[in-house]
Amino acid sequence: MDLRQQRTKRNITNAFLKLRSQKPLEKITIKELAEKAEIHKATFYLHYHDIYELSEVLELEVIHNILNGLSDPTMLLTDTERFGEELYYFIMSYDSILEILFSDSRAGMFTMKLEKCLKEYIFERKPDWNTLEMNVILTCLVHGGYHTYVQYKHEIRKSQVDLKQITLMINKIAGSVLSMYTQENQSQ
Repeated sequence: MDLRQQRTKRNITNAFLKLRSQKPLEKITIKELAEKAEIHKATFYLHYHDIYELSEVLELEVIHNILNGLSDPTMLLTDTERFGEELYYFIMSYDSILEILFSDSRAGMFTMKLEKCLKEYIFERKPDWNTLEMNVILTCLVHGGYHTYVQYKHEIRKSQVDLKQITLMINKIAGSVLSMYTQENQSQ
C-alpha cells in the first residue's frame, strides 16, 4: 500500500472514530464521514463496502492487536494468572478505542469477537484442544472474566479498586475452573 493510500485510510479511520464517539454507528453517513476525512465518497468505497465493514475491520484490528500483544494466547489454559495480567493490561491500554467501537448497538460484540479470535489463536496452535469441553470453558472464561472486569472498571478508574487485585481474583477463578475440570476428567 502506497503512502497516499495509507494516509487516506488513516484519515477515514480518524474521521470514523471522531464521529463514532459522538453518535451510534447507524447514524453515521458516508457523506459526513467523507467530508470529515476530506475525501470523496467514491474514495471511501474504494476501501470499504459500507460503514459496517469499516467498523468490523477496525474492531477486529483492535482485537488482533490485543491478542498479538500476548506472549502466548495458549497461556489461558496453562498459566491463567500471567495470561489474565497480560490480557487485562492490553484491554486497559485500548480502553478508550474499545469504548468507542463497542458502544451502543455494538456493545455486546466485543466479548463475542474476542472469544472467536482467541479460540482461533489457541486452536491453531493446539488443534487437539478444539473439543466441545474446551470451547465451553473458553466461552465461560472469556465472557465471565470480561464482564467481571467491566463491572469493576469504573471503580478501577476512580482508583477505588486495584486492577491487579481484580485481575488476580478473575485469574484465580479461571484457574480453579480449569483445575476443577481437569481433575474431574482425570477421575473419570
